[in-house]
Amino acid sequence: MYYPDELIEEVRVKNDIVDVISGYVRLTKKGSSHFGLCPFHNEKSPSFSVSRGKQMYYCFGCGAGGNVITFLMEYENYTFLEAVQALAERAGVELPKMEYSREAKEKANLKSTLLEINKAAAQYFYVQLKAGQGKAAHDYLTNRGLSEDTIKAFGLGYSNKYSDDLYRYLQKKGYTEDLIRQAGLISTDEKHGVYDKFWNRVMFPIMDANSRVIGFGGRVMGDAKPKYLNSPETPVFDKSRNLYGLHKARSSRKPYFLLCEGYMDVISMHQAGFTNAVASLGTAFTAGHASLIKRYVQEVYLVYDSDEAGTKAALRATPILKEAGISAKVIRMDPYKDPDEFIKNLGAEEFEKRIGGARNAFMFGLEVLEKNFHMDSPEEKTAFFQEAARRLMQFEDELERNNYIEAVAKTYRVSAESLQKLVTKEAVRAGMAKPVSRPKPAGERPEKKEDPKATAQKILLTWMIDDARVFQAIRGFITPEDFTTPLYQTVAGMVYEQYENGNLNPAQIISHFQEEEEHREAASLFHTRIRELTTGQEKERALKETILRVKENSIDIRAKELHPTDMAGLQRLMNEKRNLPEIEKLHISFE
Repeated sequence: MYYPDELIEEVRVKNDIVDVISGYVRLTKKGSSHFGLCPFHNEKSPSFSVSRGKQMYYCFGCGAGGNVITFLMEYENYTFLEAVQALAERAGVELPKMEYSREAKEKANLKSTLLEINKAAAQYFYVQLKAGQGKAAHDYLTNRGLSEDTIKAFGLGYSNKYSDDLYRYLQKKGYTEDLIRQAGLISTDEKHGVYDKFWNRVMFPIMDANSRVIGFGGRVMGDAKPKYLNSPETPVFDKSRNLYGLHKARSSRKPYFLLCEGYMDVISMHQAGFTNAVASLGTAFTAGHASLIKRYVQEVYLVYDSDEAGTKAALRATPILKEAGISAKVIRMDPYKDPDEFIKNLGAEEFEKRIGGARNAFMFGLEVLEKNFHMDSPEEKTAFFQEAARRLMQFEDELERNNYIEAVAKTYRVSAESLQKLVTKEAVRAGMAKPVSRPKPAGERPEKKEDPKATAQKILLTWMIDDARVFQAIRGFITPEDFTTPLYQTVAGMVYEQYENGNLNPAQIISHFQEEEEHREAASLFHTRIRELTTGQEKERALKETILRVKENSIDIRAKELHPTDMAGLQRLMNEKRNLPEIEKLHISFE
């Protein structure tokens, strides 16, 4: 069940978009709009526009746009319902209890209960750290240089030596054994019965982007194995789609993330002022991690350990980041093992210098590769350049590939022309003279190519919404039924109705759609990028072509669906087809 449209609209209207976004972005009024630096991509001059009149935002740089609900969904990584609930609470609007199907209700209740259990466990671990039995764990943290404020900020704790301590505590709070097990906090075997998953460990609560405790990491205080232990996968915890420290890093507003290997690295860096540090959760970096990062930044600095394992991890992560469209650089920690040691010994200022001198990930990969060859040997030097060429040919964009060829040639003092020939030779040898389609990482959906007919409908809708003259000119030729994509047809119907009533309200149309994908797709209709057209004549010609595409497609589809005995329907289609030349006679002044 969804909230009624009227209630959604009440919530939206009571949350002025300028007031809400001003809480996240510094805005300056210019004319009828407010401008600021876009929170969704890195920019130096403001291209992020917020209109109080339209109750919409739009970035001229990256194309992000929508209403106040869209903004919270994108910025806070909320679902549609979470965004509405947050705005309702802000405006003091009481929302009714939602009715779910039995299955959906059970699923939602389970997740809510598991989050409650995790929160209770985190609070318990924190109390244990501060009590007498947690002294050794507390000393460990302070000896690692953490302040009391940092310990509190990250909710660090301690699981004591009694192996069923947390289990008994949670049972007393009313949680069943089955629920505690589903939260990943207990295990069972024949020898020990029920026992805590974590005991005698320093505890690191793992939080999602919305600061809810979803799992734990624990570092053992004695010699037991493993040294670090993480919560198992649960209905609220997916290691491959969460990052440690993200709940803090996402609000740092820096244009990049510092990607580390461990919890202590992240915490030490945050304490030193590098509040954009995150780490994967005891697992290799995945496409899911990259997709999560891309919601917040377009650039990542890899701050992995300087040993061989850390180097290999960095080299594995870079192609995953590139595949996701994220630029990657590598920061070297030499002569120290990790950022925690580096900052303790050389300080934050020196680390800032390392950030400034970060190596391009591709060039770093070549530096590592070079160590496997004796560059004084002509044969091995040639073999090195052959491998470099094989890596260079992976750049599908010609300009990008040529830029890297020039960079490699300059670094290794060879002719760019000869290196270019070697890349071409290796591409032909590998059967890559033509671009190849590389497989997407597991779990990632292939990128869909938009149907040109759907694109025409999308462009026409954007034009109609943006310019009332377009609507008035085409209303005699185009109806909502001519938009054959279901969502576009719904939007078109609402646009026509609002124009007829003299009250076009794009922000209201967007919030009609409560499914995440539909909401974002509807928001995009109000900001579809239409290629630059310099003269009024060019715009008029392009509009006529778009109208014709939409109308011809509509007639074709309805003709295929027409029943053979429907003579009246056939007559209507014939009349519409005869009227197509009239579109050519349209005149709309864009001057």
